[in-house]
Amino acid sequence: MDNSKHKSGFINIIGLPNVGKSTLLNAFMGEKMAIVSPKPQTTRQRLFGILNAEDFQMIFSDSPGFVLNPSYKLHEDMNMIVQTAFKDADIIILVNDGYNTLSEHEDLIKALEKLPVPKVVVINKIDQLKAERIESVKEEFTKAMPESKIFEVSALNKKGITPLIEHLIEHLPLHPAYYPKDEISDRPIRYFVSEMVREKIFLNYKKEIPYSTEVVTEDYKDEENIARITVMIYVERNSQKAIILGKHGAAIKNVGIQARKDIEEFIGKQVYLELTVKVRNNWRNDINFLKKSGYR
Repeated sequence: MDNSKHKSGFINIIGLPNVGKSTLLNAFMGEKMAIVSPKPQTTRQRLFGILNAEDFQMIFSDSPGFVLNPSYKLHEDMNMIVQTAFKDADIIILVNDGYNTLSEHEDLIKALEKLPVPKVVVINKIDQLKAERIESVKEEFTKAMPESKIFEVSALNKKGITPLIEHLIEHLPLHPAYYPKDEISDRPIRYFVSEMVREKIFLNYKKEIPYSTEVVTEDYKDEENIARITVMIYVERNSQKAIILGKHGAAIKNVGIQARKDIEEFIGKQVYLELTVKVRNNWRNDINFLKKSGYR
């Protein structure tokens, strides 16, 4: 087609933790790319999901939730990733789930005011909100961000997604595709493997355990009929390692079974998955480790 009529741009999704940003990305893409859990701060790094059509390419950016009071250097790095999302955006989506107050969004709204790009406010989880609350949130954000278009969606149920996508396409800038049309993400397969394992940790463990773990795919051997994968799970203390392993290794075995199923579905072949747990003291404040893990 004529590239002069092709649209392409970066649509960056921001918001506070646990408002459904990753679920919204998955709804846009029509498949699960970003991990999700009921716990806040599940997303730690930036992920591009690339939605292609003949006449457009939409590059959705899922970022960590903005941490209001960072407790670790990890949180500071996550907030830096959010700041990066402001810099390269062609369109910004601010996601709110109706549970957070307008004042909690104050820093994000101030940053958005400075950006000369189209802005969209998404009120997510409308299936869980009363009509009065939805109207109240709309009124608050209409006053705070009068230049923004507001959409009501349920990302989990894919309700309201089609008109939102149509609006985004309308406001995409004219530009050739940034990525080859057969690509759906900027991340390698190892990243998705690590994230699938980390998701199962978030879903299977309580309290501080999910937040104290980092997951790294150490080895990935793609053979004809099977992928052999070695994954390292880092924790901060020996007591956390014992919890991850569980009695006679039952807990980590369960994580492996669940993660292997998702990985096999994702790559389309049989997987041999080996999980190992290692203690890395205070890794969330270890600048070198954070840099090696891709946070800096």
